[in-house]
Amino acid sequence: MAGARWLMKSEPEVYPFAKLVAEKHTVWDGVRNHQARNNLAAMAVGDLVLFYHSHDAEVVGIARVRKTAFPDPTADDPRWLAVELEAVEPLASPVTLEAIKADPQLRAMKLVTQSRLSVQPVEPAQYEKILRLAKSGGGARSEKGPRAAASSRTRAGAPRSRRPAARE
Repeated sequence: MAGARWLMKSEPEVYPFAKLVAEKHTVWDGVRNHQARNNLAAMAVGDLVLFYHSHDAEVVGIARVRKTAFPDPTADDPRWLAVELEAVEPLASPVTLEAIKADPQLRAMKLVTQSRLSVQPVEPAQYEKILRLAKSGGGARSEKGPRAAASSRTRAGAPRSRRPAARE
């Protein structure tokens, strides 16, 4: 049986996929949403993860779960969890949220229906469709206008880990 598929969000100005590739692996900590935490708990070693840049609104790479859930070292409460991820590869072409919303097969993704959830399951057919869009270039930004600039919002306080907490 194939492993589960997931999507995890990161702000590209905080922890971009390129940094995961350079570092080879990282602890994914700082999640403070109960549903996202439960999704971390459900992950198994080898599960594949779509890496989503939240401010750019696009899926940019593939990671893999390297270590299952353990108490988050940045939390005072042991019920909060972290996992360890390793980079697999960048996508040939990013798949935008715009393309995902436009595709009838992808409209039901949690990325669309529960847009604030930072760790979410992905159906196998949806995962494969995103990979096909990335290979064909069909998920690229439309020619409607310039790419949106990255957000200038910042967090209050310094993070306690290399990959700061998700906003939840």
